[in-house]
Amino acid sequence: MSIKRIYLAGPMNGHEKFNFPAFFAAAKQLRSEGYIVFSPAENDLLLYGQDFLDHPERASYKICMEDDTRWICRYADAIALLPGWENSKGVKVEKALAECLGLEIIYL
Repeated sequence: MSIKRIYLAGPMNGHEKFNFPAFFAAAKQLRSEGYIVFSPAENDLLLYGQDFLDHPERASYKICMEDDTRWICRYADAIALLPGWENSKGVKVEKALAECLGLEIIYL
């Protein structure tokens, strides 16, 4: 059996520090359980620099969604949803894509 690759989805907009601490904690927990995890929070830091939270205006929502949905389509076996996901337009799109592709949905 191969290691499951999980896309981590959760709300960002309207949350303090874009909810990154919740993403970091969930990614750490899932990795400790042996999963490969794609965290959009970590990806944003890679794309836009470690000071992203101080300068979020540099980010392009379209590019972020493109990166995230591409990873879901190419690599994900499952999507893990952080609490509050149902209040996020972006996560609703990611979840619908995962359902369309027949991926496992994990509610954290």
